[in-house]
Amino acid sequence: MKKIINTPKAPAPIGPYNQAVLIKDTLYISGQIPIDPSTGALVEGDIKKETRQSMENLKAILDEAGMTFENVVKTSIFIKDMHQFSEINEVYGSYFDAETAPARETVEVANLPKFVNVEISMIAIK
Repeated sequence: MKKIINTPKAPAPIGPYNQAVLIKDTLYISGQIPIDPSTGALVEGDIKKETRQSMENLKAILDEAGMTFENVVKTSIFIKDMHQFSEINEVYGSYFDAETAPARETVEVANLPKFVNVEISMIAIK
């Protein structure tokens, strides 16, 4: 019933969790931070590049599960600085059709894993 989804095209988990869990037709994707899976290095210094890397990591996990961004029904975005919201939103929005975009919340937080500036998680349904 519970299937673990992992791909080398997204960063390996940095704790006791998996990249995603598929239960029936619902995929729960763990928060993705801007780690380049090919090098293991953080993408830093430009919030747009950081957001894009997080989204590309999510894309790789969706792909591994046989889904796309069209399957996403809910996202959560955690950011360190709400002043960067518009730049994050610009990159994030480029991955979705505005007409069918998922439900979402965006929350400013004090810190994130590895002290990154953005982390994004998703729920998708086949």
